[in-house]
Amino acid sequence: MLAAFAGTVLFSVVLARLTLEPSAASAALVHSNLRPGRSIDAYLEHAPALEAARQLGGNLLLGVPFGVLLPVLLPPARGLLRVAAVTVCLMTLVELVQGALVTGRVFDIDDVILNTAGALLGYLFIGLRLGRAVHPRRRHWWHRRPS
Repeated sequence: MLAAFAGTVLFSVVLARLTLEPSAASAALVHSNLRPGRSIDAYLEHAPALEAARQLGGNLLLGVPFGVLLPVLLPPARGLLRVAAVTVCLMTLVELVQGALVTGRVFDIDDVILNTAGALLGYLFIGLRLGRAVHPRRRHWWHRRPS
């Protein structure tokens, strides 16, 4: 639990640094995006391949710690749909703060989608097993075998 807490603090610092500072790379795309897929298409069609991979892959990777840490720190948040719901809520909040308070940043629904996809990948590959290892499922009395 201590390692998960330390990981969460470290991740929070990185998340704040990456999302709450102006981004020169996004200068050409500084407009709100409420249509899913628009920013992804723009990066794939108009940005150099390395920049597209950095932006899209970075948003995927940014979500992975949610899928790994949520099942450990919040056992009630275990489960694919719960991890997705919590990630969507938190990343939407981050995007709204970004758009309202940070110059050169705007709300982008594609960032929320990519972050959530990353969280689901993190949950499926690591978080599911790690959450069960740290918080094993309780066996109710009606599931126990008689002695």
